[in-house]
Amino acid sequence: MSAFLLALILVVPLLAAAAVPDEPRVRVDLVSEVRGVAPGQTFWIGLRQHIAPGWHTYWINPGDSGEPPRIEWTLPAGFTAGEFSWPPPERIRTGPAMSYGYSHEIVLPLPVTAPARLEPGSSVTLRGLASWLVCEKECIPEEAPVSLTLPVAVGTPAPDPEGASLIAAARRAVPSPSPWGASFETTDETVTLTVAAPGLARDRIAEVWFYPARWGAIEHAAPQEARVDARGITLAVARGQLPGALAEPIDGVLVMTERLDEGAARQAFALRALPRRAAAPGALPAALLLALAGGLILNLMPCVLPVLSVKALSLVRHGGESPAAMRRHGIAYTVGVLVSFAAVAGALIALRATGEQIGWGFQLQSPAFVTALAYLLFAMALSLSGVFAIGSRLGGIGGSLAARPGSAGSFFTGALAAVAATPCTAPFMGVAVGFALTQPWTTGLLIFEMLGLGLAAPYLALTLVPAWRRFLPRPGPWMARLERILAIPLYASVAWLVWVLSQQVGPAGVIAALAGLALIALAAWLYERSRSAAVARRRIGFAAVVALTLAAIVLSPVAGSLTAPAEGRRAGANDEVWSARRLAELRRQGRPVFVNVTAAWCITCLVNERVALSSGAVAEAFARKGVVVLKADWTRRDPAITAVLGSFGRSGVPLYVLYPPAASGRSATEPFVLPQILSEGAVIEALDKL
Repeated sequence: MSAFLLALILVVPLLAAAAVPDEPRVRVDLVSEVRGVAPGQTFWIGLRQHIAPGWHTYWINPGDSGEPPRIEWTLPAGFTAGEFSWPPPERIRTGPAMSYGYSHEIVLPLPVTAPARLEPGSSVTLRGLASWLVCEKECIPEEAPVSLTLPVAVGTPAPDPEGASLIAAARRAVPSPSPWGASFETTDETVTLTVAAPGLARDRIAEVWFYPARWGAIEHAAPQEARVDARGITLAVARGQLPGALAEPIDGVLVMTERLDEGAARQAFALRALPRRAAAPGALPAALLLALAGGLILNLMPCVLPVLSVKALSLVRHGGESPAAMRRHGIAYTVGVLVSFAAVAGALIALRATGEQIGWGFQLQSPAFVTALAYLLFAMALSLSGVFAIGSRLGGIGGSLAARPGSAGSFFTGALAAVAATPCTAPFMGVAVGFALTQPWTTGLLIFEMLGLGLAAPYLALTLVPAWRRFLPRPGPWMARLERILAIPLYASVAWLVWVLSQQVGPAGVIAALAGLALIALAAWLYERSRSAAVARRRIGFAAVVALTLAAIVLSPVAGSLTAPAEGRRAGANDEVWSARRLAELRRQGRPVFVNVTAAWCITCLVNERVALSSGAVAEAFARKGVVVLKADWTRRDPAITAVLGSFGRSGVPLYVLYPPAASGRSATEPFVLPQILSEGAVIEALDKL
C-alpha cells in the first residue's frame, strides 16, 4: 500500500505536467501599417496578441494583479521606438479582486522613427523580445522573440493592407485626449472625481467608468457611483492604498457608454484630474492685489473711457465746490461702482451655485441686455449733443438718474461705469476672477469688490486730495463744445453694441433694435420741444414721449428673443469652429492646436485679434508649425465653452491656449496659456517653442 502511494506521489505530477500543452497561451507577432521604410519617416507598427480562450493579458495598469506587456528592442542603428498606445481595457473580476486587461485578440500600436539616411535597395529588421503575463485561474509568464523585416522604400511607402487596417482600428480605439477639465478631492475613505462636461444627454448615459493609469489611487474592485447633471460628471469611488494625501494629478481613462437609437456607443477619453486644494495662506492677499491692479487698469480700457471722460468733465465743473462737497461726489461715485459690482458678482456667484455655466460678462450674452445698454448710451449721447437736457447735463451721465446734480448723479455714474467695464478684461483680472469663483461666496464677493475699488480709485483720489484740484482746468464756455465732442465716443459705443447684437441675433434683431433707437431719438426731440410749449401741449408731448419710450423698451426683449442664423457663429477664413469633439480629434492625430476663446462683446478680444492674431507674420507661423486654429465663440451662452474657461481657472474671455502635439505616441503634452493681452511677438515666441 505504501508503495502504491509513493507511486502516486511521483507519477501524478508527471501526468499533470504532461497534460499542460507546450503551446503558449498567447501567440504574438509584429504588424506594420506600411510595406517599406522611408528615410526619416515615422510609421506605426503593432504588437498583435492572439490570446487563448478564457485567458487574458493586461493593460498598462493591471489593477489588483498582473503585469503589462513589454518589448526589449534590438533595433538597427538610428532607429527609435516609442511607447505603446493602450486601447481601453476590459474589467476582469476574480473573486474580490479587479484586473484590467485584454482577451481574444489585441493590437498595441507604437511609433517607430527611421534615421534620415538609409541605403536604397536594402532592408531593415526590427527585432525585440516580447514578454507578458497571461492569466486564467493561474498566471503564467511568457515571452517570445518578435521581428519585422521591411525594405527601404524610395518615396512614400505603400500601405500594408492587413497591417494598416489593424493598426488604424487600434489607434481609433485609443482614448482621445479629454476636451474637458477634471479635478478630484479626497477624504480618508473616498476619491471624488469631477469632470466639467456640460451638455451631456444625461438620460442616454448608460454607464461611466474611470480606469486609473497607476495603481493605488482608487480601489479597483469598488463600485463607482457616477452622477451626470448640467455641470458634467461626478464620480465617487473608494480610495486606494497609496499612503498620505493624493497630491499628484490622477491620469486615466474615462469610458462612457451612451444609449443610441441603433444600439450603444462607447467613448473613451484620456483624462488628467488635478487635485483640488484649499487656498494657500498667501493666496487671498495675492488675489486681492491682482483684483485691485486689474480694476485700476480697467480705467484705461476702451469700454470704460467714454463714461470716464464725461465724468472727468463733471469733475471740472465741481472743481469750484468745497472740499467736503468734492469728497461727497467721490464717495458717491465709489459706492455706485461697488454696489454695481456687488450686484453683478452676486448674481454670477448665485447662478453658478445653482449649476449655471456662466462667467464674467455673462449679462452681455443676453441680446436684450445688449439692446438696453445701447438705448441707454444712445440717450446719453443725444443729451450731450444738445438734443434734449435733463437738469444739469454735467452733473453726471447715465440717463435721467446719472444726469441729476449732486451725489445721486455721481452714484449712478459709478454704477454705469461698472456696467460698462464688463465687456473688458484687463491684465491680472482673469486670475483674480477665476480664483474668486472657486472660493466661498464671501471671499469671492470681497475679491470682486476689490476689483471695483480699483476702478473707482483714480476718481476717488482726485476728490479726496484737495491739492490735486489745482491741476484741473477752470470751467468755461469750452465745456459746452467739449460735450458735443464727448458724444462721439458714445455714439461709437452704440454702433459697436449694435454690431454685437448682429452677431447674436442676426439682421432681424438689429432691425428691431434700430427701430427702438429711432423711437428714443424721436422721444428726446419731442421732450425738448414740449418743455417750452403751453401746459396742454406740454402734457400731450410728455404723454407721447412716454409712449415712444415704452415702445422702444418693448423692442428690447423682441430683439433679444430672436436667434442668430446658423452661419452667425462661423470662424474666420483661417480658423475652424471649436468643439470638444474636434479638439479631441486633432489631439488624437498629434496635431498642434491653438484655441481662441473670444466673444464679440469683448473689446480686449477684438483688439488682440486685430493686433496679433490677424497679422501676416502670425499666420505664417501657424502655417509653418502646422497649427490648427479653433475659435470658441462665447458671444452667446455656451456651457461647453464656459467649462473650458473653468478648466483653466478663468471665468471670462479672452483665453488663448496652445496645445503642443503629442510626442512619439506618448500622452499629449500639457497645454499652456498665453497672456490675456497679446502681441505679435508673444504669439510667435510661443509657437517657436513647439
